[in-house]
Amino acid sequence: MTTQRTTGRRKQAVAAAGVVAALLATAACGGGGTDEGGEGGAAGFNAANNKVAQASEVKKGGELKFAGVQDADSWDTTRGYYGFMWNFSRYYSRQLVTGKTEPGAKGAEVTPDLATSTAKITNDGKTYTYTLRDGVTWEDGKPITSKDIKYGIERVWAQDVLSGGPVYLKDVLDPKGEYAGPYKDKSPDKLGLKAIETPDDKTIIFNLPAANSDFEDMLAMAAASPVRQDKDTKSKYGLKPFSSGPYKFQSYTPNKKLVLVRNENWKQASDPIRKAYPDKISLTLFTNANDMDQRLINGDYDLDINQTGLSPQGRTTALKEHKGNLDNPVSGYIRYAVFPQTVKPFDNVNCRKAVIYGADHESLQTARGGPVAGGEIGTNMLPPSVPGAEGQKYDPYESATANKKGNVAKAKEALKACGQPNGFKTTIAVRNNKPVEVATAVSLQASLKKVGIDVDVEQYDGAQTTGIIGSPSNVKKKGYGIIIMGWGPDFPTVQGFGLPLWNSKYILESGNNNFAMINDKTIDGLFADYVTELDDAKKEQLSTEINHKVMEGGYYLPFVFEKFINWRGNNLANVYTTDNYSGQYDFVNLGLKK
Repeated sequence: MTTQRTTGRRKQAVAAAGVVAALLATAACGGGGTDEGGEGGAAGFNAANNKVAQASEVKKGGELKFAGVQDADSWDTTRGYYGFMWNFSRYYSRQLVTGKTEPGAKGAEVTPDLATSTAKITNDGKTYTYTLRDGVTWEDGKPITSKDIKYGIERVWAQDVLSGGPVYLKDVLDPKGEYAGPYKDKSPDKLGLKAIETPDDKTIIFNLPAANSDFEDMLAMAAASPVRQDKDTKSKYGLKPFSSGPYKFQSYTPNKKLVLVRNENWKQASDPIRKAYPDKISLTLFTNANDMDQRLINGDYDLDINQTGLSPQGRTTALKEHKGNLDNPVSGYIRYAVFPQTVKPFDNVNCRKAVIYGADHESLQTARGGPVAGGEIGTNMLPPSVPGAEGQKYDPYESATANKKGNVAKAKEALKACGQPNGFKTTIAVRNNKPVEVATAVSLQASLKKVGIDVDVEQYDGAQTTGIIGSPSNVKKKGYGIIIMGWGPDFPTVQGFGLPLWNSKYILESGNNNFAMINDKTIDGLFADYVTELDDAKKEQLSTEINHKVMEGGYYLPFVFEKFINWRGNNLANVYTTDNYSGQYDFVNLGLKK
């Protein structure tokens, strides 16, 4: 699950030194604050971290006000790949199944939504059958049919028009790529994908060519939402999706404002998931994170849609004066640097290891916000929420122990082994307008200088990520040897986290997330074993093995197993964090206090 990306002009990173100083100050003040018990309406520190805060105080009505510094990559359910977009899209889109509306790990469990129950699974795990509920309708009152669900899923095949979103369903249902997608479909009803049958309007059957033990998790993703064919505006659909949920788009100005209002044709009796407390839901977008944080603290907005925590300035103020409004969850994200093998000298494993050994891991942790606001030093690439994760117990480069501050001798040894004894020059690509990411780039630049690796930091427009770092040809042309990124599980398994990052078939010409360009037969083979394995213990073992192979290849420098400090407004009720969206608040049933 990709994290939010930030907009703004490309500029050089000279100004980031001040940010690092601010972060050092914040990291030091990890605790303190007078608002432990929650004065002025706040529920108390960590009151909504894996538990429900103020459920009994929720009322019907009012306007729930989100703020953000980053718009969605797309509000089209097929194209969106930001975690906060998937979370927010449950207001206007439904799926056959979805995550439970419960805090913590329970939230990642699959439960029926449009369907009457979870799948009836037959044929050795290859056939999934669902029946639709009575009374499920579109925003114009017409019934949602099995054909609408099939068509919505088929749109994932239209990668030439609708790129950017997850492609698991395409790979699982059509591994040979035989279906051309609905826009090139020769059948009159444009429903020619053979793997999905719709014998009647209430029944949908998925026939998988090979079993996949995570398939139902894939159907719980936004990309499996229904789309009605007569309302499909193709590449423009994200400007005004047609609603199957309790809210519909009233207005949307990209990068400025989005307003949802009640869908009067939605029926509570047809929806076991959504309570639809507010009358109206708005999102206001800011160009400056500090301005937004100040407005959140002032009470002008209820919460940050991006859910990546307060920026250093806001965090310092909030920890001192409003601690009762804060939660400090472990997000499912790993923050890291990744080394594209198409950019020399990163085609050599020892050159990659030189960066890992040369990095000051403690300084990188500080740049992320320290142990409280940033998280534990990352020692490997499997997040804590994924079965098979070992946390800091698996530390192949001793990043949290012997080499915490960097190891110049080992880095120089690796440089010698890769044929670059005097070091080399490269460029770090980092998203702009997100001070924390720029600060990590600057920290890395400083520590690598000590080992003879000379690094330029280049900021790019985060809204254009798909075409900038998501284009392998552009990465090679620009010489981006190091890319700063973050990733959380699309669903909490090694497939839901690592497949787009580490599997060779996920190397895409646009919207690529396998930035390291990993094409490793052993890793591909372990994934092939994992997806057909139905035994949970064996799945965990395979997850651990995949993580070890990735780390042995030196493709990544993990910064932190991320934690963040999140703002919870005084007026919010029924608030809790969920593993379904990597430690974010579950938006779907938030309400305002009586």
